[in-house]
Amino acid sequence: MKKHKGFTLIELMIVVAIIGIIAGIAYPSYMESVRKSNRADAKATLNDVAQRLQRCFTTYNAYNHASCGVATTLDGGSISSGEGLYSISATSLTATAFTLTAAPVVGKSQAADSKCGSLTLTNTGIRNASGSYGADCW
Repeated sequence: MKKHKGFTLIELMIVVAIIGIIAGIAYPSYMESVRKSNRADAKATLNDVAQRLQRCFTTYNAYNHASCGVATTLDGGSISSGEGLYSISATSLTATAFTLTAAPVVGKSQAADSKCGSLTLTNTGIRNASGSYGADCW
């Protein structure tokens, strides 16, 4: 009797099933890790804009002074983060206070970040997020 070499269909299907199970666990974990690392883009830009607003307050005694370039940009507009994953806007910008929000750009990988969503930063240093993790996102 001649012995055949190779794989049977059952052996092949077992390998495919194992790869499918591993991929089903690994891919979501990988994407969550990518989203978590991409939040650094929002944090860095929020801190940069807040620092620029603090300089305006030191110079002009108001966060929303007309001579403050970042304040005029935020007045009705937004600033794109370094990687372009977030759009930074001022949800509240007065002479004595500000609240900055980093909203994920639609169509980018961060738009699917349900755990943190939009990140916020105030002039008093309060940090929060709109997602289920809240302040833990920082």
